[in-house]
Amino acid sequence: MNTKNSFQIRNSVCFLIVFFVFASTTNAAIVDTVETYSTAMKKNIKAVVVTPDNYASAGELPVVYLLHGYSGNYRDWVNKAKGFEKMADDYQMIIVCPDGGFGSWYWDSPVDEKFKYETYVSNELVKWVDSKYKTIKDKRGRGITGLSMGGHGALYLAFRHQDVFGAAGTMSGGVDIRPFPENWDMAKRLGSYAENPEYWEKYTVINMTHLLKAKSLALIIDCGTEDFFYKVNQNLHELLALRNIPHDFISRPGAHNWQYWSNAVKYQLLFMNNYFKSQVKK
Repeated sequence: MNTKNSFQIRNSVCFLIVFFVFASTTNAAIVDTVETYSTAMKKNIKAVVVTPDNYASAGELPVVYLLHGYSGNYRDWVNKAKGFEKMADDYQMIIVCPDGGFGSWYWDSPVDEKFKYETYVSNELVKWVDSKYKTIKDKRGRGITGLSMGGHGALYLAFRHQDVFGAAGTMSGGVDIRPFPENWDMAKRLGSYAENPEYWEKYTVINMTHLLKAKSLALIIDCGTEDFFYKVNQNLHELLALRNIPHDFISRPGAHNWQYWSNAVKYQLLFMNNYFKSQVKK
């Protein structure tokens, strides 16, 4: 091999190395842990906030609130669905992962005043994020979704606060709590089903579709066919269809686990991104 060709090959190899090193270090979303304060519950609450790598030079960005499940916490998404945060770069959005407490179901509990997570997430946290970050301070720039308990919470909060959130989703959500009266601390937050049936009827998502108008919320529902919540998600889908409420419904093989949610969150954030883009055009 002559010297000239050898030099060219070495230069090409060096260029490729530099390219791949550069490519691997770009689009690196910034993951921060922040501490917020809830006046309603009189305590500090942590959250993870994911911002795009170019946040410093970006304009106002849409925000997706991503809720964890029962027994989880604000770190679940970054610890158990590693890599999802890259979508903050891909879609130029902020992703906020709040702490919803242990078994709060994101309600303002009617029987335990220490649990006021509806007020915290839909009011206090949203205002805090809007005050600290460059956000689109309007429902057209806010979405909310979550898994399991957080899937219930996302729809519950969005249905009740359509002035705050423009898009909502659920992954394996407990969208009808009534078939599970002994599970996941719900009786601690609502009282027992036998003693307080009115709370169980009022605080379950599937009984709240009357709050929706045809295009009041962009909605996406996703649940695996082997999930113990599959039937209640299918029932919600059918009820929305009966009421002519537009929504996306995704079902595919899968169970109630992080393997499913790590995949499902990609579709949720794509859906949110498409919604945000549609609002810019208006």
